[in-house]
Amino acid sequence: MDPRRLIPRTDAALADPRLAPAVTRLGRDRVKAAVVDAQSRARAGDLSPEDVVPAAAASLPHRATSLRPVLNATGVVLHTNLGRAVLSEAAVEALRAAAGATDVELDLETGRRARRGRATLAALAAAVPDAGAVHVVNNGAAALVLAATALAAGREIIVSRGELVEIGDGFRLPDLLESTGARLREVGTTNRTTLADYRAAIGPDTGFVLKVHPSNFVVTGFTADVDVEALASLDVPVVVDIGSGLLAPDALLPAEPDATTALRKGAALVTASGDKLLGGPQAGLLLGTEPIVERLRRHPLARALRVDKLTLAALEATLTGPSTPTHLALHADPAELRSRSEALAAALRADGIPAEAGPSDGVVGGGGAPGVVLPSAAVALPAAWAGALRAGDPPVVGRVERGALLLDLRCIPPSSDDALLAAVRAVAEDGCTS
Repeated sequence: MDPRRLIPRTDAALADPRLAPAVTRLGRDRVKAAVVDAQSRARAGDLSPEDVVPAAAASLPHRATSLRPVLNATGVVLHTNLGRAVLSEAAVEALRAAAGATDVELDLETGRRARRGRATLAALAAAVPDAGAVHVVNNGAAALVLAATALAAGREIIVSRGELVEIGDGFRLPDLLESTGARLREVGTTNRTTLADYRAAIGPDTGFVLKVHPSNFVVTGFTADVDVEALASLDVPVVVDIGSGLLAPDALLPAEPDATTALRKGAALVTASGDKLLGGPQAGLLLGTEPIVERLRRHPLARALRVDKLTLAALEATLTGPSTPTHLALHADPAELRSRSEALAAALRADGIPAEAGPSDGVVGGGGAPGVVLPSAAVALPAAWAGALRAGDPPVVGRVERGALLLDLRCIPPSSDDALLAAVRAVAEDGCTS
């Protein structure tokens, strides 16, 4: 008998229990395409008929998204290329709960429309009591764009030359602000700006004074800048872009500005990111006086920048839930990290894998706290293993330094130590180390 006649029919293959999880995960059409491809290979003699279903299953991705969970062993807590903040379990559970139909804009008691994200906004207001009102948009840059558009379109924004920063991927603050129709009035110099510089620039066209935290670089030496409290003495609104999303002071990061302090010093509005030091989803936070925040909230652009229900849910859980993975990674005990690195290295050496434990320097990342070093510990492997570990499942991303691949443990929770061991062992067993 011609073996090709034994090739299972498409409908029979799709009904095979071995493909049921893939149908649920990816949909019938995508699984059917994989079955048809496997059938074609079988007709060509490249595959036996009994292997059609297993081959179709093996060709399908394990997840419904092409994004892959990664073990971040770089030592960079807020790694932009790895999605910045890792969400807490509480936030992940909130995402699941919000994925279906929700009461995002419905008052279940009255059956009438309610304010969108009211619980999230209440949680943000409770986290920063010094704010007269709060609002949330879809990212930090959007928060600043909304402020510039609503308060200074066709007018001037006064800003120090030393604060005209460039953020990731070549985006520059001056370009962002000027795209709103506002004009920039630069004052001072790159390294020194005084209160007199700001005062001299204020005029009838002034929309607001902008104070930007240059979060991704440090200027040292002969420098001078103006504190928020001094700027607030001027007779114009002061908008402070703190960038990193720190809501209250943190002793670990004494030079990092926070929303509470800026508001107490007289800022009319503070803008910040939700997916950096706050440890939540990507979002732009606006905190300030009630008249200004309400003006921004009612601006037509606010509708285009609003967040979806998933972001609202994850942000609320971040604000009201337990310590975030970001907080835990920032405040990890170096002694515990050292102990874990020694245990992991010893376990790998017992398998004949060349591994050593040693010190490492972590950083905050995400454009926050430049120059701050977070003492950490790492497992050192041959540098040639970096590519194979990135190609593994799960991918492990470390950093090559001084001729070795360092797997820094600061961003690896202890619960993932076994997964890290398994990933390294898999690479060693496959011999794919070059």
